[in-house]
Amino acid sequence: MPGKSVKAAAAAGAAVIAAGVLTGCGASPKVGTAALVGDDRITVTTLSQTVRDWREQFRTDPRANELRANPGNPAPQLGGESESDLRGALTLMINFRVAGEVAEKAGVTVTGAEVDGALDSLNRQGGAASITLASGLPRAHVRDLARLVATQRAVMQRFGADLRSELSPATQQAGQKWNELFRSTADGMDIEVNPRYGSYDPGQFEVGPVRFRLSSPDSGTRGA
Repeated sequence: MPGKSVKAAAAAGAAVIAAGVLTGCGASPKVGTAALVGDDRITVTTLSQTVRDWREQFRTDPRANELRANPGNPAPQLGGESESDLRGALTLMINFRVAGEVAEKAGVTVTGAEVDGALDSLNRQGGAASITLASGLPRAHVRDLARLVATQRAVMQRFGADLRSELSPATQQAGQKWNELFRSTADGMDIEVNPRYGSYDPGQFEVGPVRFRLSSPDSGTRGA
């Protein structure tokens, strides 16, 4: 996740959901769409199956539970059919796609060897599979998470980061540039999220909660 450690690659899990409708400005409704990232569609069916797999695997992985329960990990505890769990899963699925565009903009090609290296790093930090589960996605997304980590490393190196020292001024500055590029790239990708799940906020790199409006005595509406 932009600007966060490997162990905190995502800040949520997921929950099984029903089919929905995404309506975009000037576009025809697309039944069964959870999100559109440019021309790439994430279906409700895909998200639902991802969630089912995650829940089954997470419950049987003690290490993933430990990582998720760690106070230093912003991912919330597993709790029923949590909407925040759902948003977290969708956030990562969107950010995987955004990261690919970021690499292209930065003129970086992430090789299979670099993804393997990121995978090895995740394994040394607690196990790539368990970290992926703690982040809110099933093991099938281990390599997607490793690619996101490898992409961030490669782009930050392009910006002059010294990855041997996370606290060096050069690395800190490169991290800020990564965040800025990720934000501007996401902002320009026409990301649409099914309103029932919230909306994608490029400034926070995540799907934010649904916001409701209440009645107002004067105008009939009032910002929540």
